[in-house]
Amino acid sequence: MSLAELADALATRQLSSRELVEAHLLRIDEINPRVNAVITVDADGALASATEVDELRARGSDLPLLSGIPMTHKDTHETAGMRTTFGSPIFAENVPNRDALIVSRLKSAGVISTGKTNVPEFAAGAHTTNPVFGTTRNPYDTALSASGSSGGAAAAIACGVQAAGDGSDTGGSLRLPAGFNNIVGLRPSNGWIPHVSPDNPWEWLSQAGFMARRVADIAMLMDLCSGPDRMGPAARVESGGFSKLDSGKDLSGWAIGFAPNLGGQVEVENEVAEVVGAAGPVLTGLGAHLSYEAPTLDDAVEVFRVARAYEFAKNYGHLVEGHAHEMKNSLRDNIQAGLNLGVDDLFALDDARARLWVAMQDYFSRHDVLVTTTSQVEPFAADLDYPDSLSGKPISDYMAWVYATSLISATGCPAISVPAGFSSTGLPVGLQIIGPVGADKRVLEVAQAFESVTNHARTHPLL
Repeated sequence: MSLAELADALATRQLSSRELVEAHLLRIDEINPRVNAVITVDADGALASATEVDELRARGSDLPLLSGIPMTHKDTHETAGMRTTFGSPIFAENVPNRDALIVSRLKSAGVISTGKTNVPEFAAGAHTTNPVFGTTRNPYDTALSASGSSGGAAAAIACGVQAAGDGSDTGGSLRLPAGFNNIVGLRPSNGWIPHVSPDNPWEWLSQAGFMARRVADIAMLMDLCSGPDRMGPAARVESGGFSKLDSGKDLSGWAIGFAPNLGGQVEVENEVAEVVGAAGPVLTGLGAHLSYEAPTLDDAVEVFRVARAYEFAKNYGHLVEGHAHEMKNSLRDNIQAGLNLGVDDLFALDDARARLWVAMQDYFSRHDVLVTTTSQVEPFAADLDYPDSLSGKPISDYMAWVYATSLISATGCPAISVPAGFSSTGLPVGLQIIGPVGADKRVLEVAQAFESVTNHARTHPLL
């Protein structure tokens, strides 16, 4: 069932919250030994909350829209009174006394927090594995990666543990797991779900967002959870109107840039390229006009690398002195790269971001959206840290296989991954739809139109 269907079934008392939470917990017990998606569960607390919701509903109380719906949260999102480890031995027993903004807004919408989903250490990397809880596996083939960093949430959603869930995305951490697990994942524009003080309120590269099995559920969550916060200086103050999607199955008059490999700027494996390429006729069948132009992303690699290093150093640099030996090498190296930045590096970053902004403004003056691949590769072996080859050529740079998403992150543009179909071996492939900054609703509209005529997400894993 979708999130909307669950909310309706609860409101009309076709289901009780306790029944729904019990089914949720049972599904975790069924699938978790095979995929290792959920790493903390508070069954007693969730059932007590469900009973309270049922009693309030029976008394006719006015309840928030999602009251009684169970949901786990990404383990990099703090949850008050519930262990939050960040996938790190440093925080293996950490229990925060506050909720992350995205969690508090979900709770305000009525969600019952039931546990936490697995992440890579400090969400660093696009494969969900860490020394505290091990590896999350792909429900379509448990020998393979569920991607990351929101891989635990993606696998849980794909397996029917919950209809939707929260995550975050720096270089593709909502979009790549969505693609690998045949679900939908939106990286929003900066400010819809604002970064707040006292943490890092000026952060812009990493964004909190949502994944679900259906586009409409993400639109609903964006409506419920976006909006300004007095402690968020970069918050967007306008209404997104995300749930009022207008396109239906008609994209007539839409100008879409269709560039599966970003005009040759990224390498894409043949199996992936074939599935993504088949989306072109679907979009023209919906009435869209396609061009095959891609934006110039020459500055995006450097913008992403420097901004990512800066944010890692800002957020985790204080841990290096006492805990460097407890961090994985790539995380420690990224933090150190940020600590080594000088003023000339930061000037150059600003200049490169400005050029990239101009390039994207020029592109979106002629195109409503850009459509490309989500991942450059099929899901890879779960015992690897990252794919060891791309199109038959060895990979020496662990970031090279995520350029299709990380280059888009550098632009600040909203981007969504929707199921595009399956490779010849039955593995999911994602389609990435990108819009101008702030035009998240536009991205959702194209995604929903594509979803409405393909229904690839109706194909569920065998678990």
